Amino acid sequence: MERSGASEATGSDASGPDPQLAVTMGFTGFGKKARTFDLEAMFEQTRRTAVERSRKTLEAREKEEEMSREKELRQNEDIEPTSSRSNVVRDCSKSSSRDTSSSESEESSDSSGDELIGPPLPPKMVGKPVNFMDEDILGTLPPPLNEEEEAEEEEEEEEEENPVHKIPDSHEITLKHGTKTVSALGLDPSGARLVTGGYDYDVKFWDFAGMDASFKAFRSLQPCECHQIKSLQYSNTGDMILVVSGSSQAKVIDRDGFEVMECIKGDQYIVDMANTKGHTAMLHTGSWHPKIKGEFMTCSNDATVRTWEVENPKKQKSVFKPRTMQGKKVIPTTCTYSRDGNLIAAACQNGSIQIWDRNLTLKLSNGTVCMLWAHTEVCVM
Repeated sequence: MERSGASEATGSDASGPDPQLAVTMGFTGFGKKARTFDLEAMFEQTRRTAVERSRKTLEAREKEEEMSREKELRQNEDIEPTSSRSNVVRDCSKSSSRDTSSSESEESSDSSGDELIGPPLPPKMVGKPVNFMDEDILGTLPPPLNEEEEAEEEEEEEEEENPVHKIPDSHEITLKHGTKTVSALGLDPSGARLVTGGYDYDVKFWDFAGMDASFKAFRSLQPCECHQIKSLQYSNTGDMILVVSGSSQAKVIDRDGFEVMECIKGDQYIVDMANTKGHTAMLHTGSWHPKIKGEFMTCSNDATVRTWEVENPKKQKSVFKPRTMQGKKVIPTTCTYSRDGNLIAAACQNGSIQIWDRNLTLKLSNGTVCMLWAHTEVCVM
């Protein structure tokens, strides 16, 4: 009996929670059985609720669409009778306005028939409506011009205004000297050859008789090395070419490009330019004498004009020094001879053109040639 009672007591203790263990763990529910959940049932329930909610939202949207359609139909039904009524009113007002305007026009025509303002109408126009496009009133209109005819007329006017078209030329070619500026040009007296010079330091020879379809120069050279070509001129006989560059020394070459002579360079430390043997600064241009073979002149930035002879390249023949009215130096920019070769003219930087007689020179005992100070100055306004 005691054993059975003890076993019952131990069974009751095992089935119930241990109070001491609950106290030690800190909460009363310790030792109870855990609650079990059916996950499949829970998922099935959530799916059903989601389906029901989506169905309800779809039904609500369909009801809203039906309500909006009904409202639109009602509005259209209300607008149609009002528009028809307004159209009827407009038609009535238009017909009444037409009637009034017709009556007013009839009255005005009756009154105008009684009193006319302005000159009387011609007999052809009496009792007829006035048509301002009638040929009897305005006359015949000119025929419209075609676009081609207008373009031809404009081209003819441009040709008449362009002076290039007035040159009586029969043939035309284009010669390609180079890629830089062509600054000098010289034509043979016979017209058979052409010589060109530019900023690329090249002098090119062109022979029209021996030129083929490529239009190329038969010779190209650099007579003045790295100096730009300023002027090129054939002599009167055509056997020599005067080459003036940016240097202080002019050169003479033959018609095939071979050097004949080179002018001497002067002493830049001498104050009086008449005492030097040549130019001391950059040249501007040169010119051959029209009558005397082998004589030419050059002008330079050293404010002198010098004459030369081909046979004597070591010294100039004579020196001319342009001066202002106050006696100061002035630089000549270009020079030339007169037709008979007795006068020398130089255009200067101050706008004056000064002319000398080339024969008015004195030869001193030491052989120096000096220019007399008698000159004529032409002022260009």
